[in-house]
Amino acid sequence: MKISPPSEPLVNLSEIAEIELFILKRMKELTLGDHASVYKGPGFNFVGVRDWEPGDRVSSIDWAQSSLTNFSPMVTREFEQPSNAAIIAVADASPSTGCGAHRTPIAAAIARSVALVGLSAVFCQDMFGLLTFDKDFRQIAAVRPRIGRSHVLHCLDRYQDQAPETSGTPGDFGTAIEAQLRRTSLVPVISDFLFANPGRIISELSRLNAVHDVFLIMVDVRFAYELPDVRAGWIEIFDVEAGTTRIVSRRELRQLVVRIEEWQEHIRGLARDADLDIVCVGLDRWEMETALLNFVIERRLRKV
Repeated sequence: MKISPPSEPLVNLSEIAEIELFILKRMKELTLGDHASVYKGPGFNFVGVRDWEPGDRVSSIDWAQSSLTNFSPMVTREFEQPSNAAIIAVADASPSTGCGAHRTPIAAAIARSVALVGLSAVFCQDMFGLLTFDKDFRQIAAVRPRIGRSHVLHCLDRYQDQAPETSGTPGDFGTAIEAQLRRTSLVPVISDFLFANPGRIISELSRLNAVHDVFLIMVDVRFAYELPDVRAGWIEIFDVEAGTTRIVSRRELRQLVVRIEEWQEHIRGLARDADLDIVCVGLDRWEMETALLNFVIERRLRKV
């Protein structure tokens, strides 16, 4: 069922505060003293200049270069900070994530996963960045990895906004991700995985996993297909991804949840065959956060 655009954030500030407290409690038990500070080392390395973006510090603005463009746009100096690992979340922003039930879209579970992974990176003082993609696996938005809670909140805002920043032609998904990675990184791919030809996409991610640490976070979307019973014998349904309609019987409509369950089990099998770790998250907040955080901690400790 398609959900209208939310008037409230997918993840509000009170929920973010609860996630932070949960992370603080769990990660202090398991990682205290086991991770290095990003502030340890010779300092910052200058890597170049770029256009100013919301969230950039005023102190990083290159006023001399900005004056050459008449301050439109402003130019920012970019520095690289030494760190144990950069974490780049790749989040699904395709039309299917706007579907859901009980006024809860699939995108809410994806946004919560982004928040948890991002805030766990803040705890470990690691850089966190975000990539979003559409149904054709074209990049919608890219947020360069940086450190800090405010940057994670900026990433969440960009995911919720989902306004196209860049466009391209459909191509190799893994290559498109790798083009944004400057160093060996943790790459959680967060999606409902309701797309055609998943074997090709997972194969591309498997190749990317040879260099980076790629793992999959799959949203359990059965809740979005638990539809109320209808009296009509035939029902017209609309595919938001393909933009097409189809006539199905009442019996087929009732079987949607079973088919979704079978499809996601198929995705798990493809991931196992490709040697990619996968964790499934649902709408239950505490169950999801516990499972996902334990999984992230285990991945994170491999980098120590």
